[in-house]
Amino acid sequence: MALDAQRILARCAELAAHSEQPDGLTRVFLSPEQRAVNALVLEWMRAAGMEAALDAIGNCVGRYESAPPGASALMLGSHLDTVRDAGRYDGMLGVVTAIECVAALALRRQRLPFAIVVVGFGDEEGVRFGSTLLGSRAIAGTFDLALLDRPGRDGVPLREALQSFGLDPTRVATAAFAPREVAAYVELHIEQGPVLEAEGLPVGVVTAINGGYRFNVNVTGMAGHAGTVPMALRRDALAGAAECIGAVESVAGNALDVVGTVGRIEALPGAMNVIPGRVRFSLDLRAPTDAQRAAALADMRTRFEAIARRRGLALALEPVWEASTAQCDARLQAQLAAAVAAEGIGVRHLPSGAGHDGMALIAIAPIGMLFVRCTGGISHHPDEAVTVEDVDAGAHVLLRFIEAFEATSAAP
Repeated sequence: MALDAQRILARCAELAAHSEQPDGLTRVFLSPEQRAVNALVLEWMRAAGMEAALDAIGNCVGRYESAPPGASALMLGSHLDTVRDAGRYDGMLGVVTAIECVAALALRRQRLPFAIVVVGFGDEEGVRFGSTLLGSRAIAGTFDLALLDRPGRDGVPLREALQSFGLDPTRVATAAFAPREVAAYVELHIEQGPVLEAEGLPVGVVTAINGGYRFNVNVTGMAGHAGTVPMALRRDALAGAAECIGAVESVAGNALDVVGTVGRIEALPGAMNVIPGRVRFSLDLRAPTDAQRAAALADMRTRFEAIARRRGLALALEPVWEASTAQCDARLQAQLAAAVAAEGIGVRHLPSGAGHDGMALIAIAPIGMLFVRCTGGISHHPDEAVTVEDVDAGAHVLLRFIEAFEATSAAP
């Protein structure tokens, strides 16, 4: 099939060399490092037989034409931006592997009844401007133009950053694809979790991109002297918050595929000899279906409120973010599973706990995802790793899927 997993890994390494961190990998949206990466990706797209250009939001977009020309496209790809102190495969592996598959088709001079569009999304992580999926939202036609005036972490508004990058912020809407132009969106991505490794499988078929809630939970009690207030008379906000955090673990742990995380906690006044009067902690709750997520939240809220009443505390949940579950199309799952089986690999279906560009693109097309095993399930970390054998398996599955893709059956 003319696929070269070593070349895929080498290209991921080449992309990872463009970082604002001299001793690690950080590449944010509309940065000089992203400009260098875009130039490489566009060059590789053109060498693979695609017409390629940067769109109005800064995505790299390449098109491998159909036969006859002008048909709707199977869209492939992933993102090129990173979190801070990132690994080299999150996002990048999906872009480079898609290009490799198109190059294999071009080498055989093989045209398909649908076009292939490969996208290297400029922003998925949201590190610089605090809003995720900017690149895919623009392509889906759901980009919020109010974001153009949002300042980034460096104080530079998105509008100004686009202009400095050589893009026209008044033309962002031109990046959008109409639904009739996209038959489906399919992304190859590292799993970012330990399931495939635990089961000894190189790839897996994604069932859904989990929806999520994020809250700041505020617990208020009464500060007091650590030596003079009897235990039975205390309104200790931190002790109450600790019990709530235990409830998060209990609820999520007893529900299928639900995950709940408290990643940040702050206790005030924060003195060793003072009973905490106020506590603020974060809650991240995710599940494969919106119904599961809502049920888990309701259970947690009920338990939080009971804890607060018993301890004489005030409780408030402050919503920060919500995303609906993005269900992967059943027909695309079946086609991906068939490609996995054709490679002699056991088929494993599993949800994605992390967010992906498909969450935006589901607005215009059915979505599908193929996971590739990553070492230790580690991601968003410099130790992120994949093997050449697993990358080879993922590339071969993706190419089989592309060649057998049924555009009409998968179209919305």
